[in-house]
This record gives sequence, structure tokens and C-alpha cells, in this order.
Amino acid sequence: MATNLCCRALVSSTTRFQLVGAVSTLSSSSYSSYYLKTGCAQSLPFVRLLRSKFSTQTPDKTVRAVKMEANSNTVPSIVVYVTVPNREAGRKLAGSIVKEKLAACVNIVPGVESVYEWEGKINTDPEELLIIKTRQSLLPALTEHVNANHEYDVPEVIALPIDGGSPQYLEWLKNSTRD
Repeated sequence: MATNLCCRALVSSTTRFQLVGAVSTLSSSSYSSYYLKTGCAQSLPFVRLLRSKFSTQTPDKTVRAVKMEANSNTVPSIVVYVTVPNREAGRKLAGSIVKEKLAACVNIVPGVESVYEWEGKINTDPEELLIIKTRQSLLPALTEHVNANHEYDVPEVIALPIDGGSPQYLEWLKNSTRD
């Protein structure tokens, strides 16, 4: 009996390769029950084949990520998450952030539901998520701006590093924000 297994991503310590939507058919029920019980896609028989076909060890197939190191075209950059109670508050805060050149771009993502504990009580509230792209060096000023212009007592301000990306976009991010 054949079992289909869909893989979202394969990542190992030796190979950084993303495989989206691949389907493998395991014809042996002993294979399928073992691999599905362990939940380890790395153990599947086809992984060795993928490593041999897509290894980054050969010079002509080397894949390099654009590193976020300060140079003349880019600066170390971050993505910052901030939640807001509604669209109006999100637009107002996003507009002031971009106007002050504290970020190059702010995405407003509707339909977020947050579950959290506040003052000893579990709450569930609809919110919108701001995804803010900016320079790492602007995080203190951005945090101060959010705290001063947000209606929450303790607004969420969480920063994640941008390890790489489109050189043109990262250069635009640098040029669209203040020093």
C-alpha cells in the first residue's frame, strides 16, 4: 500500500535546501509506518538522493545568501512586529513611523487574533499586525516612538534580524530610513 508524504522543507546541518510541495511515494508499509511514526523527514530514503543532486558543495551549484553586513549599499536591518487594536490605529502609527523615516515600509496585516494573559486574566482580542522593516540602529528610536504613540500600556515591539535578502530591496531600505 502506497503512502504519500508531503514535505514542506528539508534542512540539514550539511545542506541548506528548501523543498516546497515535494511528494514522495513510499511503497513499503514498513517504511511508511517507521518514517511517519518518527516524524523525521531527514530519515526518508529520498533525502540521500536529494543531497547528492542538490548539494552546494560543487562550485557551479553554490548558493550564497546575501549577508547583512554593513557596506556602502546596505546596513544591518531588522523586521519589527507591533500589534495594534484596529485598522485606524495601525494606519495612524504606520504613517507616523514612515513619515519620521524610522522605517522604510510597514505592512498592516488584518485578522490577527491574540491570546494573552493581562492582569491575571486570559484575554482573546482581534488585532492587526504591523510588520516594520527598518535599520537595526533605529530600534531604540522606533521603540520610543511606538511607546509614545500607541494606545496600549505595554505595546508589543519585537525585533528579528534580517540575515539576507534582495540586495536592491535592502539598499532601498537603507536609503529610505534616517541615519
